[in-house]
Amino acid sequence: MEIRTLRGRIKVQTGLHIGAGDDTMRIGGIDNPVIKDPNTRLPYIPGSSLKGKMRSLLEWNLGLVGASNGEPFAPRHLRDGIFSDKERLEKALLLLLKVFGCTITKEDEQVLKEREVDLESNYLGITRIGVADAFVREEIKKGYEDGKIELVEAKYENMIDRCRGTATNPRQTERVPGGVEFEFCITYKVLPNDKAAAEIKELITKGIELVEQDYLGGNGSRGYGRVKFQLTNW
Repeated sequence: MEIRTLRGRIKVQTGLHIGAGDDTMRIGGIDNPVIKDPNTRLPYIPGSSLKGKMRSLLEWNLGLVGASNGEPFAPRHLRDGIFSDKERLEKALLLLLKVFGCTITKEDEQVLKEREVDLESNYLGITRIGVADAFVREEIKKGYEDGKIELVEAKYENMIDRCRGTATNPRQTERVPGGVEFEFCITYKVLPNDKAAAEIKELITKGIELVEQDYLGGNGSRGYGRVKFQLTNW
């Protein structure tokens, strides 16, 4: 087995909010804080957030969401008639179930058998991709320590009363401002006699492109979360 690595930078283009789930009430505090490293108190991008966003967008891109009825795509969803198309079946198996992995249930095994898919030779169920947490670049961190760069900002938001035309329910959302950069790392496993290595690399690249075209984190419909990837080792 070989483990290949993709490294690079994520540059925030517009305010990024990945929530911390803070349930502590503080007088005068931020209503919706961003997630921070408990040791450094600096914001970071959880690997799970990036991986989940990539997978979700790839499922939409491949037309799999309708077959799964909104659930994460799994072998049992191959019962859908659209997978009578051999090419679509191969894409679903290769580009999702081989890369992101899944728990294979008895029902899944039965469906794979119906579709004449060999479980072992296809390495189905094994998670090939690993997405690490992305931390603030050292140069950016130094600028923050020198007082030249801010790593978080408070964005004030409210709702508009349609009848009165006045602002209601004011709240503060914490964001990582545009210009902040994070170092990211994605690994993927190439298994013995694996003919899918090039396709796996292509899938990961496509997932990154889709995140750039969409957004990362929350509140994307309000302009948050636009990011740009710079690949330094691929």
